[in-house]
Order: sequence, then structure tokens, then C-alpha cells
Amino acid sequence: SDRVEMKKFYHSSVKFRLDVISVLPFEVLYIFFGFNPAFRANRMLKHNTFFEFNDRLEAILDKAYIYRVIRTTGYLLFILHINACLYYWASDYEGLGSTRWVYDGKGNMYLRCYYWAVRTLITIGGLPEPHTLFEIVFQLLNFFLGVFVFSSLIGQMRDVIGAATAGQNYYRSCMDNTVSYMNTYSIPKVVQNRVRTWYEYTWDSQGMLDESELLEQMPTKMQLAIAIDVNFAIVNKVDLFKGCDTQMIYDMLLRLKSIVYLPGDFVCKKGEIGREMYIIKQGEVQVLGGPDGTKVLVTLRAGAVFGEISLLAAGGGNRRTANVVAHGFANLFILDKKTLNEILVHYPDSEKLLMKKAKVLLKEKGKPAPGPPVQQPRGLAGLFGQKKETPKLFKAMLGGTGKQGLARLLQLKREQDIQVMPQKINKEKSKQTKIPKESKDKTDSTETLRASDLLILLKSKPEQEKKPVEPTASSAPPAQKEEPNAGAKPKPPAVMHRGTSNESLIITMSPSPTAGEGEILKVEAKEKKKK
Repeated sequence: SDRVEMKKFYHSSVKFRLDVISVLPFEVLYIFFGFNPAFRANRMLKHNTFFEFNDRLEAILDKAYIYRVIRTTGYLLFILHINACLYYWASDYEGLGSTRWVYDGKGNMYLRCYYWAVRTLITIGGLPEPHTLFEIVFQLLNFFLGVFVFSSLIGQMRDVIGAATAGQNYYRSCMDNTVSYMNTYSIPKVVQNRVRTWYEYTWDSQGMLDESELLEQMPTKMQLAIAIDVNFAIVNKVDLFKGCDTQMIYDMLLRLKSIVYLPGDFVCKKGEIGREMYIIKQGEVQVLGGPDGTKVLVTLRAGAVFGEISLLAAGGGNRRTANVVAHGFANLFILDKKTLNEILVHYPDSEKLLMKKAKVLLKEKGKPAPGPPVQQPRGLAGLFGQKKETPKLFKAMLGGTGKQGLARLLQLKREQDIQVMPQKINKEKSKQTKIPKESKDKTDSTETLRASDLLILLKSKPEQEKKPVEPTASSAPPAQKEEPNAGAKPKPPAVMHRGTSNESLIITMSPSPTAGEGEILKVEAKEKKKK
């Protein structure tokens, strides 16, 4: 584009010297020697300009093979023209009408000589026999030249037509091989028809089966330039990548894979592990949901994105929550998690930004659906707030709510009073003697046993729902069996002995630190303070 540099380059080239010689006005010699076309032969030195024009014209044409066919036909007509001129020169050299072989000078001289050149050069035959030695040599050279030139032009025409239909032939070859494979393994006709439909639509829409094959032949910079012009406008609309490094987006454009889906094809199914993000390049997809999975929740069109959360999920992917089906023919870009991680290694700032956006998206996705608005209590009741619901496990332990639960507790109390009467007498007698330390420890463990026995007794109600209880807060050692007193009567095996103690029983409920395990019931026996 720099005129000064172009001028320097042109003046230093051989083409400049040939162009200067070709425009020299040798026609002025007509004044001295008369008209002679040989004085204009220097014009032939500009033949390179003709071929340069052909190359530049082919580079800007969409269907260059049409021009190649026209150019090859022009070559053939021009060679026939040269041969007709040579035949007229030979006839004039021998003498017009001197023999049956030469031109007799009648009629339109150009058409008659051109007709002779066509029949000779294309070796049709049926011409008069040459008589003189000059005529015989001229005719032999015409035959040899005709065979060589005609065969070369026919071969060139075949190459031009073959290059024009090379892509179509490749497509037809792939189609035939696929159909032959499906017939060999007896693939159902429904599947075969879908495969044929995919081939036809892919070829008609983009002119090739795989765009990556074309781009792989180019340098990386050219691939990037094409990818930016074709796909950057679509990827730049994705909210997930807004604010990221532009060079990171450029690298991502080179890794996108284009896939064509037929009408009714599942892009992803509910419950699948998602490891890809989809960008709609062309067409539409429908998100299906509902109880039977056929209700159309939303329709996504060109430029929309779905599945982006799967790229940044910490566990390697999350499960799809709905079915996504192609509504008509759809061309989608796919970016998988592995490819994105390979790119983010070189862009730590963009990786941090994407992680922040991923947390926001995952948090929004995990929020429960908003329920009906809660009515606030009026008057003085609004000062105390709403009463919390009684834990379910505590309800089950008490055996119900209201009067039914209290009646059960009173009944258990009466049973305990009846059972502990024999031990009260023993307690009064033992007050007069000194209790050793070992016996005190034994009593503590016994009281711990009584606290756990109370829990077992409460859980023994038939109507109670069976739930696991984890007494993790009990710090007392395992209960030991009490040795029978020699002066006391033997204990009935079916009766649980109880006695008074200076300890209080504390029952508390707390949520489990492990998610999904419900709540923990704590039962503690605490010694009362002496006044």
C-alpha cells in the first residue's frame, strides 16, 4: 500500500524492463519499410501481465472454477486461431489455389482457414492430401501438435471440473461409506434416515462436514483472525465471561467445537453429569420439564448460553436439572471443562473472577423457591416474634403433644415411684455408715445408668416412631452392674429399680454437625448444688 516502496520494488524488477521494451513505438518503422506486423512483436513481452490478471481474478471470485473453464476454452480457440493463420501463411507461400491442399482464395478467407485448422488440430480428418514436400511436413507437424495440444487441453478441463466438484465427491464418498457400514451391521432404517439427514443438512449449511479440517491447514494467527470474525460476537455476549481477559477469550475461540443437532435430538438429559457449556450458534433449543418431562419451560435462540455452571462446579460437574432438546436443526458450540482449565492456567486473574461468578451462580441456583408471604401478628404479639416449632425427635420421645404427652409422663412417674420404694429404705440405713469412694463412683455410674434407662423407657411406647438416638454428650463411663446387697431381697428380673438422687436429668436437642443426619438427643445427669 506504500506507493514509494511499490515504486522502488517495481523499478528494480525484471518486469519493469520487459514492460518498457514492450511499449517502445516500433510502428514508426512503417514509414521507412511499409506495413509489417513483425514490428509489433514486442507487445508479446507483456504476456506475464495476462497470467497475473488471471491469478488475482481467481482469488476474489466465489466460484473460480467457472472462470477456469472459460479461460481454458479461450486457450483452445486462440490456438485454433494461430493454426488458421499459419495455414493461410503456408497457402500464400505455396500460392493460393496452386494445389488442392492450399486455400483457393474463394469465400471468407478467415472462416475457411479456421475450418481447416479445427479439422487438422482436432484430428478429425477428411482433408485433401498434401502433394509437395512442404505440404507434407506442414501437415505432419499439425497432426503432432494437434494431438499434444488437444490432449493437454482435455486433461486441463478435466482437472478444472474435478477441482470444482472435489468437495461434492468427498461428501458423496463419506455418505456412501457410512451407508455401506450401516447396511453391513443391519442398522435400523430410522437411524439410517437420521444419519442421511445429518449429512445433507451439514453439507448444505456449511459446505463441509468438519470446519476444523479447513482451519487446521492455516497458521494459528489466521485461525484466530477467522474465529474472531465468525464467533467473537456470540461469545462476547456470555455474562460469565464478561470482564475476563480478552486474550483468554481469543484462546477459547480456537477451542470451541461446532456440532449440528437434528430436530428432536437431546442436547443433554436430566440427571446427567454436566461437563460442557453450550453456546447456540444457529437454530433453537427447548428446555423441557414438568412431571412427565414434556412441558416446554423456555425456548433458547441464537446467542443464548446454557450449562455454564457445569464448567466451574467444584466436584467436576453437576447433574442436569432438565432435558434440553433441539427444536429444529441447531448448530451449537461446545466448550468442555478440561479445555477451560487448560486455558485458565495462563490467566490466574480471569480464573479468580470466574470462581467468584460461579459462587454467585451456584448460590442463586441453590435458593429455594419463594413461598407464600408470612402474615405478621398484630398487636402485642408482634413484639415477641413467632414461636419456633418443637423438634420432631423430641415430639416422638414425648409420644405426642398436649394432654396426651403429659398423661404419658405422669403414668411413667407413678410407675417409677412404685419401683423405687424398696430402695428408699436401704438408702436411709446406709446414711449412718461411711460410704467409701469406690462406692460413690459406683453410685454415680448407677445414676448414669438410670438416666439412660429413663430414655429407653420413654422410647418403649408402641406408637413411637423408630429413630436412631446418638447420646454423644454423655461423659459418664459405661454403666456397671450393681452387686446385690446381702441384706436386701433379690431383685425381680423384670423390674427396673430406681432411687432418689441429688442429681437432675437434663435432656436437650441440637442439630447434627454432619449434613443430612437430622438432630442429636443429649441426656445429662447433673449434680444439684447443696444449699
